[in-house]
Amino acid sequence: MPDVETLETPELGDRSYVIHDGSTAIVVDPQRDIDRVEKVLDEQHLSCAIVVETHLHNDYVTGGYELAKRTGATYVLSSSDEVDFDRHGVRDGDDLDAGELHLRVVATPGHTYTHLSYVIEDGTSSPTLFSGGSLLYGSVGRTDLLGTDRAEELARLQYRSVRRLADSLDDSALLYPTHGFGSFCSAGPASTNESGTIGDERRRNTALTVEDEETFVRRVLSGYGAYPTYYAHMAPMNRAGPITADPSPVSLLDPDELKKRIAAGEWVVDLRARVAYAHQHLVGTLSFPLEVLFTTYLGWLMPWHSPLSLIGNDEEAIALAKRQLGRIGIDRLEGACVLPIRSIAGDDRTSSYPVVSFADLSAMTDFSLVDVRFDDEWGSGHFDGAFHMPINELLFRTSELPGGRLAVHCGSGYRAAIAASILDAADRDVIFVNDDWTNAAQARIEIVTSARPAD
Repeated sequence: MPDVETLETPELGDRSYVIHDGSTAIVVDPQRDIDRVEKVLDEQHLSCAIVVETHLHNDYVTGGYELAKRTGATYVLSSSDEVDFDRHGVRDGDDLDAGELHLRVVATPGHTYTHLSYVIEDGTSSPTLFSGGSLLYGSVGRTDLLGTDRAEELARLQYRSVRRLADSLDDSALLYPTHGFGSFCSAGPASTNESGTIGDERRRNTALTVEDEETFVRRVLSGYGAYPTYYAHMAPMNRAGPITADPSPVSLLDPDELKKRIAAGEWVVDLRARVAYAHQHLVGTLSFPLEVLFTTYLGWLMPWHSPLSLIGNDEEAIALAKRQLGRIGIDRLEGACVLPIRSIAGDDRTSSYPVVSFADLSAMTDFSLVDVRFDDEWGSGHFDGAFHMPINELLFRTSELPGGRLAVHCGSGYRAAIAASILDAADRDVIFVNDDWTNAAQARIEIVTSARPAD
């Protein structure tokens, strides 16, 4: 059985893979920060022979093009993908060899029209399937990223592709998808299992257990929600052959320069913990705590190509943020400040707002509730009388919110932290509910459900 090294990117809900026979490696869907891949290759004394992409990714910038250039590996894409660089184009049924490893190409349209999966084996055990955004653990890749007008056609292709994969492999075949671990590329919730098999999917995957294609298509299309706006920029970057990420550290700004950028209306993002920000922050900055959801939501909400400066506790936090943002092609960082907030502010005013739990709301009066969760979350249960405004719409709709004090919440506190900072920057009187929705009943406010969200 080939050895498989999994490289997780939980910030984007994706996985990359290094498959090897002890000396020769095949790399599947590497992220842009390829030093992680190079570390595996170096530590295990592996020669990278082939780098393959399952598709032109919509949720991150690939590192495959750069990795192949650095290692001299063959760079493999679908021959049907129109790209601006040299590659080894493959199609359904093609075969490639790397040391003791044999790779077979399987066309699996659905997530994209040109999507490929790869079956890799070494002749000593069951094949191993690398399915990208086709067959996921408990789900499939969503089919609406190329436009809602193509979603149904791609959903039908996805159904047939997944069925074809399952029919061609034994239950014991190991499965390694790229998406499905929190990625918005998944069509509905997917399992976050460490590993799985084709047999597992026969028992639990909707595409394999549903009675017919029509039922599958109807169910998949009805479950799609919003996805990050930065996705629109990823495939074009990958098609052009992404430039190498800049490894240099972010330049440090003095407080006066940072405040000039705030005054100019530029995006200045505070990476500190959500409660620390609420207790004291610079007026006009926004809170995007450097947690697992940081990349997705900053990439989603910030206008593309906007000047961006960062505030962090230390240079290590700034460097980590830079790495994560580079994965989605945000390379323009104007600078960073790592001084304590009081030192940065100097004689200028800072801002703050209360941090409460759901239970605390029961003792409070004279506020309006703002729920920034997505439509499906709202529909499954929300506070009676709350105003619904999904986080991805908040920047453009703050004027629609009621007057007076606003208590903002989400499902875990992360989106509410962002929302509270947006409202505070808009000079609204805000309360930040830093709590998990599982504790919502403690607010002693009636929870109701609705089939569709109401504004």
